[in-house]
Amino acid sequence: MKLKNIIKNVKTVKTYGSLDIEITNLTSDSRNIKPSGLFFAIKGYALDGTKFIKSAIENGAISVVIDTTTDIQSLEIPSGITIVVVEDIRYSLGIFSCNFYDNPSQKLKVIGVTGTKGKTTSTYMIKSILEKSGHKVGLIGSIAIYIGDQKIEDCDRTSSESFKLFQTLDLMVKENVEIAIVEVSSQAMKLNRVTGCKFDAVLFTNLSEDHISPKEHANMEEYFQAKLSLSKLAPVVVTNIDNEYTKKLPELLPEKRVITFSLENEQSDIYANNLKPANSYIDFSLIMNGQSSDIHLSIPGEYMVYNALGAIGISQLFGAKFEDFQSGLSNFKVFGRSEVVPNKLGLTIIIDYAHTPASLESILKTVKPYTKGKVICTWGVGGDRDKAKRPIMGEISGTLADYTILTCDQPRTENPEDIMADIEVGIKKVGGNYTKIVNRTDAIRHAITMATKDDIIVLPGLGSDLYIEYMGVKYPYNERTVIAEIIDEIVGESQ
Repeated sequence: MKLKNIIKNVKTVKTYGSLDIEITNLTSDSRNIKPSGLFFAIKGYALDGTKFIKSAIENGAISVVIDTTTDIQSLEIPSGITIVVVEDIRYSLGIFSCNFYDNPSQKLKVIGVTGTKGKTTSTYMIKSILEKSGHKVGLIGSIAIYIGDQKIEDCDRTSSESFKLFQTLDLMVKENVEIAIVEVSSQAMKLNRVTGCKFDAVLFTNLSEDHISPKEHANMEEYFQAKLSLSKLAPVVVTNIDNEYTKKLPELLPEKRVITFSLENEQSDIYANNLKPANSYIDFSLIMNGQSSDIHLSIPGEYMVYNALGAIGISQLFGAKFEDFQSGLSNFKVFGRSEVVPNKLGLTIIIDYAHTPASLESILKTVKPYTKGKVICTWGVGGDRDKAKRPIMGEISGTLADYTILTCDQPRTENPEDIMADIEVGIKKVGGNYTKIVNRTDAIRHAITMATKDDIIVLPGLGSDLYIEYMGVKYPYNERTVIAEIIDEIVGESQ
């Protein structure tokens, strides 16, 4: 596509060189530039993209986009390279990518899913229900990208950069996908990662304390507004009115069609009651459109019912019926979300992504009533994130778990010992039984060796993450493999 056609619909401040050149690829990662590429030199939190312009040109970039804060003279860009100067480079990346891939979001139905808890699980629920109703569905999420049953690639962040989003949507169009489900984080909204994308409906699951840090959001109101901004992009919004933040949406979005769901308010559009929980599933009655239906959900926990109601609310907009809800949810699992890990010792071990006070409380309250023995909670929290939640989560684990093993999660650039010390304040406050083992594998080993078949080991935090990040390096780490290897050692020693 000609560069002059790619940069349309964005007011450029200045251009240097020809706009009549043919562009074959675009990216903000200099390592992925190919011949005849367009490179976006974004100044991010950790990296300054202008430092990689030379590398991008060596790899084949023939045009570079910079913002107005960049001193062109200092870049020493060779003659023959077209330079495009814009006010907002991230916004421009979204619009330019949309143009380059011929606006793929206009060619299919797009569902956006946001919220503090339940985004990933909800996207997989929606996908399962819609596929039962006969649709070909694509999913762009924090775990992986799927087209139907085919995994296209694994992901390591909730929302990809906009060029990757549009590239993936374009692939889905070519593969005849009808409905694309996109998991959208607050950071994605703040950093314009979905700019240019058309949404047909949005699910806003809930909002609770999370992502408050210098590199994320200054306070809860800013966090809420970032989430809310996605809802403003779609004509229909489905939301939870039992949550103190999302219950405001009908009032805040009077021009939208807002569909509500609840476990507490019978006047909501979608309502659930008669919850019958068990340790590996939960049954409930669904009341919607004047009808009632029994639903069997193959993941335990009241909070999972909220996810199911949101997924149902979205799915019915695209023609799903009660029988699709029933079949789509009855045999449903998500990698790293309330995931029961089979093992040779017959122990109950659950991996979950819980990393906020509300989600930790939810998983522990779910397993507590059905545990004959002890609840052993082995966990930590991520570094470079909201420190205020650490003692709160310590109180929760100290109160609800019979024994807590504090360990490393995703320390990033923090000292794991310092993170555990912050959590420890809360555990001591409530007099919880605990120990500290900084090495996560050693901590899991300790939990397994002390557990009996009457106990439940809960491993919150990593969930679907297959790495531990420390000081800028992501070290491969799969808790399922770690568990299997530890148990193999134990079984071998006992023979």
